[in-house]
Amino acid sequence: MITLSRTQRLAHRDAAAEVHPELVELGRERTTARVVGVVGAITRISVGFTFLWAFFDKLFGLGFATPAARAWLEGGSPTTGFLSHVEGPFGGAFQSMAGQAWADWLFMGGLLGIGLALTAGIAMRIAAASGVLLLAFMWMASLPLETNPFMDDHLIYAMVLVLLTALHAEDVAGLGARWRTLPVVRDHAVLR
Repeated sequence: MITLSRTQRLAHRDAAAEVHPELVELGRERTTARVVGVVGAITRISVGFTFLWAFFDKLFGLGFATPAARAWLEGGSPTTGFLSHVEGPFGGAFQSMAGQAWADWLFMGGLLGIGLALTAGIAMRIAAASGVLLLAFMWMASLPLETNPFMDDHLIYAMVLVLLTALHAEDVAGLGARWRTLPVVRDHAVLR
């Protein structure tokens, strides 16, 4: 077996690049696509975990944002704590929703559904649209913002969800490719 020195390998690579520069560019594109795919998958799973963690903390009262005594399973309301203290321009509307059974079920169902879909890499379009809507409502309930006149983490997370969908982040470390082969998903693009 012939072993080339580092200098010889670099010279060989440079000579190949002069003859076939398109191969060098193709190699860069593939490397970039792999990096984007891996970072997209890690981001997708991380954001999904954030939604799932909020769901389980509110369901069981794990003591992070929700104490055990206020857990949903103990009769607490996952929307009361946040929505009952909303001030700002939408205060009245959000305060009227606080503690309503329909609001609790929609909120918890949203957290669970969005979290599962993102983590598994399925139904990304629905998960992203639902997540953007939920985050937009949470942003509206946070107005006026304390540290910035407009931008906060809810809007940033919403933009991340749109970006993950555009990048097809479900294709790496997710069930996205398999999900798209299901007949009902093939027939209804919104389910992708």
